[in-house]
Amino acid sequence: MRKVPLITEEYYHVFGRGVNKRTIFMDPQDYARFLQSMEEFNTIEPIGSIFENSFRKHESQLGSGASKLRFEKRDKLVEFVCYCLNPNHYHFLLKQVADRGIEKFMHRLCSGFSKYFNNKYQRSGALFQGPFKAVHVDANEYLLHVSAYVNLNNLVHRLGGGASKSSWEEYLKGKRGKGGFCEKEVILSQFQTIAEYKDFAEDALTAMLERNDMEHLLLES
Repeated sequence: MRKVPLITEEYYHVFGRGVNKRTIFMDPQDYARFLQSMEEFNTIEPIGSIFENSFRKHESQLGSGASKLRFEKRDKLVEFVCYCLNPNHYHFLLKQVADRGIEKFMHRLCSGFSKYFNNKYQRSGALFQGPFKAVHVDANEYLLHVSAYVNLNNLVHRLGGGASKSSWEEYLKGKRGKGGFCEKEVILSQFQTIAEYKDFAEDALTAMLERNDMEHLLLES
C-alpha cells in the first residue's frame, strides 16, 4: 500500500531514477523511445508492446476515418502537465484521470522501457531503483511551482538542454505543437501571456533553490 494514495482527478509529482543512480538514457534514441512510451502506454486498454501497437497503428491508417479516429481518441490513464527526462532520472507532473491510472501507466512505462533497454544494451536485472515516487500536489500554488520545477529540472542539475528532454519548449510555444502531448492550459490559463509564465517559472525555480525547497526531491533524484 502506498503512503500517498493516488486519487482520480488529483495531481501528482511523479519521479524515479536508475538503479544505483545509473544512466537510463544513453543516447538520443533512448530518449525518443521513452517519449514514445509515455504516449503509447497511456491508454486504458493495454497495447501489449510498442511493436504490437505499431501494427494496430498501421491497420487504423489503412482503415476508415472512423477507425483511425477511434485509435487516436483512446481513453487515457493520466494527463501529462509537464515532464523532464534527465540522463539518470525523470520527473512528471501528472493528473490521474482513470482509477489506478498512474499505477497502471507507470508499470507499463517502466516495464516496457526496461525490456527495450536491457535488450539493446545486453544487460539483465532492474533498471529503475524501486517503485516510482509520487507526491500529492494538493494546492494551486504548489501546482504552479511544481510545473516550474519539472519544466526546468535540467537547470536544477546544471544540465544543458542537449542532455535532457523536457516540456519547456512546448510551454514556450503555447499551443499544442507537433509531437506535444501536455495539457498546458491548467497552468498557462493562469497567466496573461506565455512570457509571463516564463518569468514566473524562472523566478520560482531560483527562489526554490535558494530556499532549498523540495530538498527531499533533490536528494532523491
